[in-house]
Amino acid sequence: MEKTITLSVVLTFFVVTNILNVSCFKYEPNWESLDSRPLPSWYDEAKIGIFITWGVFSVPSFGSEWFWWTWKEAKNPALVDFMNKNYRPDFTYPDFAPQFTAEFFNANEWAEILKSSGAKYVVLVSKHHEGFPLWPSNYSWNWNAMDVGPNRDIVGELAKAVRSKTDIHFGMYHSLLEWFNPLYIQDRENGFKTQDFVRTKTMPELYELVNRYEPDIIWSDGDWTTTDVYWNATNFLAWLYNESPVKDKVCVNDRWGSNIRCKHGGFLNCNDKYNPGVLNKKKWENCMEMDRYSWGYRRNARLADYFSMHELLSEVAETVSTGGNILINIGPTKDGMIIPIYQERLKQLGTWLGVNGEAIYGSKPWSHQNDTITKNIWYTSQIAGADVSVYAILLFWPTDNKVILGAPVSSSSTIVSMLGYVGNFDWKPNPGGGIEVTIPPITINKLPCNDVWVLKLENLFN
Repeated sequence: MEKTITLSVVLTFFVVTNILNVSCFKYEPNWESLDSRPLPSWYDEAKIGIFITWGVFSVPSFGSEWFWWTWKEAKNPALVDFMNKNYRPDFTYPDFAPQFTAEFFNANEWAEILKSSGAKYVVLVSKHHEGFPLWPSNYSWNWNAMDVGPNRDIVGELAKAVRSKTDIHFGMYHSLLEWFNPLYIQDRENGFKTQDFVRTKTMPELYELVNRYEPDIIWSDGDWTTTDVYWNATNFLAWLYNESPVKDKVCVNDRWGSNIRCKHGGFLNCNDKYNPGVLNKKKWENCMEMDRYSWGYRRNARLADYFSMHELLSEVAETVSTGGNILINIGPTKDGMIIPIYQERLKQLGTWLGVNGEAIYGSKPWSHQNDTITKNIWYTSQIAGADVSVYAILLFWPTDNKVILGAPVSSSSTIVSMLGYVGNFDWKPNPGGGIEVTIPPITINKLPCNDVWVLKLENLFN
């Protein structure tokens, strides 16, 4: 009896102590500690996100979202000429802000468009390098979307609509720097040895965004001019992971200082359009624009400037196969419209994912990312206990209805099918390794989708 009581007390003490240790654990404000935090699983499972680049730059909608800097700092001849021909001599960039009207912005409609894309998260540009917050910030008087232009809390409206009408995770992009903010310029001229801009602007904004809107992602940018020490990044992230209202679910990227990119953070996106094409040890993201030349809306964009659906799906296949997420950008107009070509691409993406999402959402990289014999085939896998399903994503339609897959090692019970098509396909061992799959003649109305097809392989040896 005495031994039983003693053992019970010891076990209780052990359990309670471990609970207290877990609940009292704190991430330290250094990268070794911060990088030890597991990435919330929802992010890896989501795979597909939509980026929304919107701001005052959507008014001139010429050049790119870097309009102000390219016009005034770089003095790009095309932009200088554009301004000279179309605006009065004393026109300033802030004069664009009242024209950022957003009269057609309907957060519920945007939420439905996002939902139709099949994306599992969205990242809204809450403030770009121009320094114009799309929320009523207490730290940007008379230069935010509530005080000038829309006279609305854009961030709040979209966050509410996305959360109430979809299962999409809501995230926010935030620029650490502001090109022409006097405090930032002063710190820069001091060799970033002073931190007046960070202390009074950058950090208060970030705390405000997190506490007010509770985002699932903080997508930082504008870090490249100096190190994480100036940005006070580790202290903010320690608070975010330890004490913030989103500490258990929030994900962050790697843009917290010129010395941090591609090294530290929750996931890596290194540079815009980052796509290593090979498996990466750390979770990464391919953030890409759908307009090849701008993240913001351009009035003079041509059809050829936009990614075709085939190009977009090819990027999705390669990215997910090599362990990445893809974040696809759209740029709304100044009045709040998502133009038809963006809507069409998003809807087409959602239709494709409706057929082939099994190969994308929650998938894991397989032993091979692309095929060993046939080009333009990428692999993903799903693991359920001891069962592994492998998906071969074909970026082409075989002209002779036969395709050789060099990577799979078949067994006598291997089954080959196509997602969205009823029935299995015949196959035989390929003399050079792998298998040769015969796709039966499929009439046009029986094709599961119009572009990029997915073969499902079950009961393989590898």
